[in-house]
Amino acid sequence: MPVEKWSDNVTIVHLGDDPDSVSALTPPPQNCVLDFSVVHHVNSSNIASLLRLRRQISEKSGKLVLCNVGNQVWSTILITGLDKIFDFSENVTTALATIQLKDPRNA
Repeated sequence: MPVEKWSDNVTIVHLGDDPDSVSALTPPPQNCVLDFSVVHHVNSSNIASLLRLRRQISEKSGKLVLCNVGNQVWSTILITGLDKIFDFSENVTTALATIQLKDPRNA
């Protein structure tokens, strides 16, 4: 799981096939982009880790954006209703722009 510190307050995580590795992000970043390019499936444990990370980032008033979500993972997200909880972008570049637009310091 390559982790890229994009700026002082934004981290990009290129997930491996097992997205449960997000639980290894300690301390959680202020803002985070999760790149799902190579993730082909998610299970309940993965979803629990994602929700935990979302809560931790929200407690810091940060943003979490998921991007490059494939059809199989997207189906699971839709069925579980997570599409209403998480922010999504097509790719890393768009996800970074989404975080910058939602940052109150840029208002």
